[in-house]
Amino acid sequence: MEPIFLKPYFRSKIWGSRKFEKIFNDLPEGKIGEAWIISGYPNCSSTVIKGSYQGLNLRELYQQKPDLFGQPHAAEFPLLVKLLDANDNLSVQVHPDDEYAKIHENDSGKTECWYILQAEPGAKLIYGHHAETKEQLAAWIKNGQWNKLLRYVPIKTGDFLYVPAGCVHALTKGIMVIETQQSSDVTYRLYDWDRIDNKTGQKRELHIQQSLDTIQVPHVDPYLERAVSKFPAATLVRLANPPYSPHFYLWQLDVFGEFEWNMLNYQYLLVSVISGQGKLIFDGNDYNLSLGDSFIVPNKYNNFKFVGESLKIIISVPTNEE
Repeated sequence: MEPIFLKPYFRSKIWGSRKFEKIFNDLPEGKIGEAWIISGYPNCSSTVIKGSYQGLNLRELYQQKPDLFGQPHAAEFPLLVKLLDANDNLSVQVHPDDEYAKIHENDSGKTECWYILQAEPGAKLIYGHHAETKEQLAAWIKNGQWNKLLRYVPIKTGDFLYVPAGCVHALTKGIMVIETQQSSDVTYRLYDWDRIDNKTGQKRELHIQQSLDTIQVPHVDPYLERAVSKFPAATLVRLANPPYSPHFYLWQLDVFGEFEWNMLNYQYLLVSVISGQGKLIFDGNDYNLSLGDSFIVPNKYNNFKFVGESLKIIISVPTNEE
C-alpha cells in the first residue's frame, strides 16, 4: 500500500497572480488563480506523480482502480480540493444545488468551504446578502445597489467558512484559501465589478437569471457542529460533517510531534499540507511533507503517522454513501 501523491492542475484567472511560485516549482505562465490540488474533474484532473500509478490522472485512477476508493457508487470522483489566490476581488457569485445543476448544467451542484490561509489585516469578504424577499433581491440587482445588497464579514488567517449552494459569496483582494467542494465547475456570476477582460476587451458574462433562480432568500448562516480533540502530539478540529455538511467531512490537524491516525470508518482520505514541514510514515516508508503537498490515503488504510513541528494539515473525506 502507498499514498497517492498528486500534481495540481493549474488555472489562470483574471484575478490571479504569481504567488503560487512560492509553493509549486512548475507553475505555468500567466496569472494563476487556482491550483486544483486534488481533482478528478473531467479535463482538469490532478496527476499521480510517484508510485505504482505514476502518470495516471485522478479521474483515470478512480475509474480503473475503484478498489482504492472502496468500490464507490458515484461514477465520478466526488470532491475537489483547490488553493485559490485572490490577487484581486473575485466576481460576486452563487452556485446551484444538485437538482438545479443536473437539470440546467448536466453537472453536480456546488457546495464548498474555505479555510483561510492568508488574509491581510482588516480583510473582509462577501458572504451572504441583506435582501429579505426575492422581489427585493431582484430590484437591488437590477438597480445595481450592491452596497445595500452585499454582506461583508471580517475574516483572518485560520478562519473557516462553509458556503452552501445558494449562498452569495466572493473572495476579496489579498486572501488565499484552501477550498474543499463538490466536484463541479458551475458558477453563476452576479456582479463582476464592471471590469474588462483584457483578452476580449469586454466585460465578462453575467448570469443574472440563474443567480435569481438559485440564491437563498433570506440568507441564513449555516450551522455546523465544531469539535476539538486533543492528543499528546496533535490537535484535531472537526470543521464540517454530515448531516450539516451533507457532501463531505473536513478536519484541521495540527501536529507537534508524532501522531498516529486511527479513524477507521472512512473509505479514503484526501490530505493537503497547508503549513510547516514534516513526514508521513506509511506502511514502513517515510515521505517528506511540506506546504502544497497533497495525497490520497486509499480505502480504509490506517497504518500511518504524521511527524512534524507546526505541521498543519487539512483532511477531507466524502460521505460514506459515496
